[in-house]
Amino acid sequence: MFDELIKIKKKVMKYVFLTLLTPIMNFVSAQSVDSIAMKQVDSLIQVSRGLTSKRNYDQALEVNATAEKIALEKLGRNSATYGNCCFNHGRVSFFKTDYLQAEKWYLESKLIREKALGREHPDYASSLNNLAGLYMNVGQYEKAEQLYLETKSIREKVMGREHPDYASSLNNLALLYMKLGQYEKAEILYLETKSIREKVLGKKHPEYAKCLNNLAILYKDLGQYEKAEPLYLEFNAIWEKVMGREHPDYAKGLNNLAVLYKDMGQYEKAELLYLESNAIREKALGKEHPDYATSLSNLAILYMDLGQYGKAEPLYLESKSIREKALGKEHPDYATSLNNLAILYMDLGQYEKAELYCLESKSIREKTFGKEHPEYATSLNNLAILYMNLSQYEKALPFYIESKAIWEKLLGKEHPDYAFCLNSLANLYIELGHYEKAESLLLESKAIREKVLGKEHPYYAWNLYNLAYLYHLMGQYKKAEPLFLELITASKLLIERAMQYLSEKELNLYLNKFLQFQSQTLSFTQNYQSEVITSVCYENTLFYKGFLLQAVNKIRRMALSDSNVAEKYNLLKSFERRLASEYTKPIVERKGVKELEEKANTLEKEIARTVAGIGEAMRQITWKEVQTSLKEGEAALEFVHFRKSASNREDSILYSALLVMPGTEHPLFVGMFEEKSLDSLLLSRNGRKADYVNGLYTLDDRGAIAMEAPKRTLYEILWKPLEKVLDGVKTIYYSPCGLLHRINLDAIPISETETIADRYKLIELNSTRQLVIPTNIKTAHNDAVVYGAIQYDAQRNDIQSEPMIASRARGEFEFQSLDSTAKTGSWKFLPWTESEVSNIEKIMQVAGVLVQLNKSGNASELSFKNLGTNSSPSPRILHIATHGYFFPDPKQLPDKIQTNERESVFKSSDHPMLRSGLIFSGGNSAWQGKLTPEGMEDGVLTAYEISQLNLSNTELVVLSACETGLGDIQGNEGVYGLQRAFKIAGVKYIIMSLWQVPDKQTSMLMTTFYKKWLEDKLSIPDAFHAAQKALREQGFDPHQWAGFVLIE
Repeated sequence: MFDELIKIKKKVMKYVFLTLLTPIMNFVSAQSVDSIAMKQVDSLIQVSRGLTSKRNYDQALEVNATAEKIALEKLGRNSATYGNCCFNHGRVSFFKTDYLQAEKWYLESKLIREKALGREHPDYASSLNNLAGLYMNVGQYEKAEQLYLETKSIREKVMGREHPDYASSLNNLALLYMKLGQYEKAEILYLETKSIREKVLGKKHPEYAKCLNNLAILYKDLGQYEKAEPLYLEFNAIWEKVMGREHPDYAKGLNNLAVLYKDMGQYEKAELLYLESNAIREKALGKEHPDYATSLSNLAILYMDLGQYGKAEPLYLESKSIREKALGKEHPDYATSLNNLAILYMDLGQYEKAELYCLESKSIREKTFGKEHPEYATSLNNLAILYMNLSQYEKALPFYIESKAIWEKLLGKEHPDYAFCLNSLANLYIELGHYEKAESLLLESKAIREKVLGKEHPYYAWNLYNLAYLYHLMGQYKKAEPLFLELITASKLLIERAMQYLSEKELNLYLNKFLQFQSQTLSFTQNYQSEVITSVCYENTLFYKGFLLQAVNKIRRMALSDSNVAEKYNLLKSFERRLASEYTKPIVERKGVKELEEKANTLEKEIARTVAGIGEAMRQITWKEVQTSLKEGEAALEFVHFRKSASNREDSILYSALLVMPGTEHPLFVGMFEEKSLDSLLLSRNGRKADYVNGLYTLDDRGAIAMEAPKRTLYEILWKPLEKVLDGVKTIYYSPCGLLHRINLDAIPISETETIADRYKLIELNSTRQLVIPTNIKTAHNDAVVYGAIQYDAQRNDIQSEPMIASRARGEFEFQSLDSTAKTGSWKFLPWTESEVSNIEKIMQVAGVLVQLNKSGNASELSFKNLGTNSSPSPRILHIATHGYFFPDPKQLPDKIQTNERESVFKSSDHPMLRSGLIFSGGNSAWQGKLTPEGMEDGVLTAYEISQLNLSNTELVVLSACETGLGDIQGNEGVYGLQRAFKIAGVKYIIMSLWQVPDKQTSMLMTTFYKKWLEDKLSIPDAFHAAQKALREQGFDPHQWAGFVLIE
């Protein structure tokens, strides 16, 4: 149901320095036989310890068994030497995670040492200390506390309060209290430990550094990050000086600091430290060491938090494989690997895999720790969340109840893990309709997280969301509103911080984590339209819509203006151009793509970190600023869409509009329609065909038979709800969302003789933010580059030298676009483009525009890619009369339509900017799967390749081609296709098409547009609307004139 529900407690390895002491060998003056025997035993124990450090536990026990035999035969069962053997046996068993055997042998050593040495001997205290450590590890905290206190008392009496061993007792007791959530007790003991070690050992000693590490972990868990960070940094500095930067323990310090930064939401710093820690461990320990596996696991957890599941999964799997081989399938760390994979697969909706891993992890933890342990409680909680996602509520409830009881008993009621459990249980009660129970739990959880983690932590934001959503369900809107407002502020803060170190791809994944917050805020606003919430919703829409596009363009402009960064930016572009070339090849023929992608991603993040002032440049625009930019009779309109319910099973998506006009006291929120009202438009198998389009954009069919007429007209669905609030408005600046990107609002008929464009002047924007911060183009020259009359077969300079088969529509094949033969089809010559570009050339020349006309074989992909290069500005006008293509996401296709590794990349790529593009001369060869000679362009210009160009001096791009306005629609970012590509490249205005438009009528529309613009001196928007109106008045059907749209 909620994202946090499946963001289950992930076990992050934190390195706490717990003192498990080695037995002190007691040598006494006795017969020489006894002395020799004791030395033999001592040597064997040291060998066993060495084997233990190398994880050769079975061999270590064999060596220790030899020592035991000698001690029993020569010294007797009650000798202190045999007690040392028992102690070491327990120690090896502990590291082997055979806790029952460890307890048995620790107890045996305790009894022997008590008899042989007395209850005040240091070795007896060591037995108590290690037995306490065992009990703490298996969750028997009461037993552990009693033994730690007794150990501390003995050492204080025998050694004094300034002895290092006494300090170790304080350290271990503090660790226990920290696990119990008794942070005040733990802090006092850690500070006393630090003071003793500083005085006795000095501030450069490793034991003093370990104390800093443990104290830092305490402050991190308390959410006192400002106290934790300097302690971690000091620890690392000491460890680096003492051990060097290549020592595994230095890597542990980096790991802990990375965990801190991850919890603080500083993912950039965390990633760098994790990667450095990984590199050290790989070099020092090898790739089969458990510590290296821990590094992989921690890095995977970071990528999970960023929504980068593709990066997380292979790391988790590799970590699991290492742990299985090094530790065995019954080790707690192996169970942790299973747990983390279960979380990953839950997030991906692969519930069967998740359940198997959850159950196996639970079984291992139950066997290893017993049922009263936090790790076992975590497994119960995870299973509960899994069953809740499967709507098996009755199965989930007992697991939640049991895990809550364990955490409460072991950790207390102020622990973050307990708060997590409360939150999860509350969400189950929401699903069951037990709202009062849910409210109580969420309030308690919120209070704990606010106190412990602080208000800027992502977990606190999720608490705000869940509580706000609950009050929304309960109809308690006055309680919900302040929580939604606080949630909006917290979310923006987290995103603004992330954009300063994430690449575009990573930032896109991170933004997806906040979609649910936005959606439910809008759903709430529809029911409770207060002045405050509607104002904040409008500003929230300004913030999110096109956020990535805006961020990419800002970083590009700022990078190029900074000489220190420009070189790196140009290197990034070279990487991306090489990638663009590789992406056009079948997967099996690509070379070095992963390495290039990693280099580009790393460099892009480095640029984001380096560019000064990017945070300030991405400043928040207010609705008041938008209102101030409007004149009388103008309005700014933001379309938004959102889920009606937070439930993952609820598929009802609503569309609404946020409207700002001069003189209004706050933005207006207008509810409009459900997305399923438009389903017939996009789900029709014959969508974008002439008859179907005519049926949508006319009130009567004028003789054409609509294939499946909607139950209501587009006007009734899309526009009529707005009419009541548009009194006196003549000009509307609007930003579409979702399916509205595929509809030409201008062409929607109001009556048989009037369209919306006749009543209003509509100007489409990516975001009404552009009214405050417009796209400014500095045109260097009054010039144009025009492409048309293109020969799509082998490149030729004379297109009349052989017969041509004409195509009636741009983008039209002899087969359907989803047919498997698409990779072997061919693009046909467009005869009307020759007269189109010739007429446009004449109009431009008369208007004083310097024109370069590229026809036939000269209309090459290479000539297009050379625009804006070598310090030459891009042309003011770009007109391209050719075929365009768009293929839908292959993951959205029916199962029966399969793709393979040699499939045409233009059809099957996961990247939406490769499945959209334009065809230039010679493009048929590559389209049919033939190899392109090395160093030559293939004639298929993808949207991805266009996005790498610099067209920042281009005022207008006209794509006189079919389906150039289509692409994957992704959240707040709109259409991923040619539209986005040209916007990234820096173009101000784009004219593009939504469906296959007849060649002749396209040519007429374009010629009319240029006359209106260049000869009649109308603005670009006015000239475009006038051209469409002229074709309509000549009696052409909407299919023949309404396919093109203008976007600023």
